[in-house]
Amino acid sequence: MAVKYDRLFHLLIDRKMSTAQLAKKAQVSANIITRLKRDEYISVESIEKLCNALDCGVDDILEFIREENRQ
Repeated sequence: MAVKYDRLFHLLIDRKMSTAQLAKKAQVSANIITRLKRDEYISVESIEKLCNALDCGVDDILEFIREENRQ
């Protein structure tokens, strides 16, 4: 399975928040933001920080995609 973070970026647009603001608020590195943009895996600890900073659930920021459906 692959992971996609499109929901996170839609949420940031809705909240008029930049990725730099998110990184600062969630106390994550720029490397984590880069990994998110590339739909790469990040640690559960980082996901928890993002959810806490945005006051949302995991399903609000990511989704799992079956490999055969991945584009």
